[in-house]
Amino acid sequence: MNRVLTVKQMQDADRFTIEKLGIPSETLIERAGEAVYTEITKRYRGGRVLVCIGIGNNGKDGEIVAKKLANKHGFKVDICHVSQGDFTLFNNKYDIIVDCIFGTGLNREVVGNYKLAIEKVNQSNAVIISCDIPSGLNGDTGLAMGIAVKADLTIAIQEYKVGHFLNDGKDYCGEIVVKDIGISIWDDDLINILSSDDVKKYFPKRKSNSHKGSYGKVTIIGGSKDYSGSAMLSLNSLTALKMGVGYSTLYVPESLFSIYAGVYPECIIRTMPDQNGFILCDVNRLEETLTCPVIAIGMGIGVSKEVYEIIAYYLKNYNGKLIIDADGLNSLAKYDISILKDKKCSVVLTPHIGEFSRLTNIDKDEIIVNPIAKAKEFAKQYNVTLALKSNTTIITNGDITYLNVNGNTALAKAGSGDVLCGIMAGVLTRSSSMVEGAAVSCYVLGASAEFAVKDENEYVVTASDVIGSLGTAINSL
Repeated sequence: MNRVLTVKQMQDADRFTIEKLGIPSETLIERAGEAVYTEITKRYRGGRVLVCIGIGNNGKDGEIVAKKLANKHGFKVDICHVSQGDFTLFNNKYDIIVDCIFGTGLNREVVGNYKLAIEKVNQSNAVIISCDIPSGLNGDTGLAMGIAVKADLTIAIQEYKVGHFLNDGKDYCGEIVVKDIGISIWDDDLINILSSDDVKKYFPKRKSNSHKGSYGKVTIIGGSKDYSGSAMLSLNSLTALKMGVGYSTLYVPESLFSIYAGVYPECIIRTMPDQNGFILCDVNRLEETLTCPVIAIGMGIGVSKEVYEIIAYYLKNYNGKLIIDADGLNSLAKYDISILKDKKCSVVLTPHIGEFSRLTNIDKDEIIVNPIAKAKEFAKQYNVTLALKSNTTIITNGDITYLNVNGNTALAKAGSGDVLCGIMAGVLTRSSSMVEGAAVSCYVLGASAEFAVKDENEYVVTASDVIGSLGTAINSL
């Protein structure tokens, strides 16, 4: 498991190391510069290097890097002091540009000489290496502060920072390498990223002496006239089976039964009464599902008071694990989200930013600037697990928070959320922790997307292709 720190947490750790452990600031600066120098020389045998230096400790790191590289055979080093505005050096051709202009503490728009320098860095054809974080990128939000360096490699000092992953972070950081320089981390309210070893334990060797009843059941409720052609609902049910469950039952509107019947014969297809292709709340039919350990609802189901009543029934009567997605979320947002506060079951909500905006009545731009805090506040207020989906997904129950940082833009297509819901339904049948199980599910989806594009590309890969790579992703663990 890898830690991710906010800017304040990193500053507090830095201060603790200096003031309480007695390690001088100059020593940490020397170590940071040494770390960047070591990584560069490990990757490159030599070349012309320009080190762009700003003010503050990040600039001091750059001075160390420049000094050490200048003494290393094969490297020719120039230094650009950005604050002085002498950019004539950019007329030269460099193989490597080392960005030490700003650190993680930047919280204002980049202007003046700094903006001009970053423009010139980005226009170069050099390999761009940023120290700690690309200059101009906000260390907490991952948003470019007007402009930011677009690095090929970011050498993170001591720990990952939140800004490496949120919003624009991934697009600007390139490859990220963490270098330990001996800063002591004492904060216990840290965000984590699951490793493959953390995920692996969710896929233990299956016992030979077992049967389908040994591996749990899931129920998925979805579909409507407006999404009658959505085979993704069937794939959703199939995905749960691919996660290892013994039974996967898909409930669809009765009038649409013929669309789903036999598409995937491994899945059990049952029906709910409907009106004009939209599911109705039938308590007798819902009662049949109450013994199922995991229920997922909302995919392609439409926004209606009936869907809201189904969710209300489960919150009041169900003791298992309930996943609410898509139009299940939109129905809650429209009719009354407060019913989440009084429930018997454990609940996971899986909104994207737009759906979360509707649930919270908070503008999307406000969420984007502070998504982790908003997600934690919501999860704690309603006592739920929240998976706030984006290019980096935030998974939190208000106390424990994970970031899922794998995946790619192949997931920015219809059906990806359905696949996640199927994966999550399967994983949660064997998870004692809702928040960790949800994070594992996001990891598996992202890993499958990464394998799916290896023989294709992010343009052509669809949600069905991602499902096809689930086995490869799990084997890689």
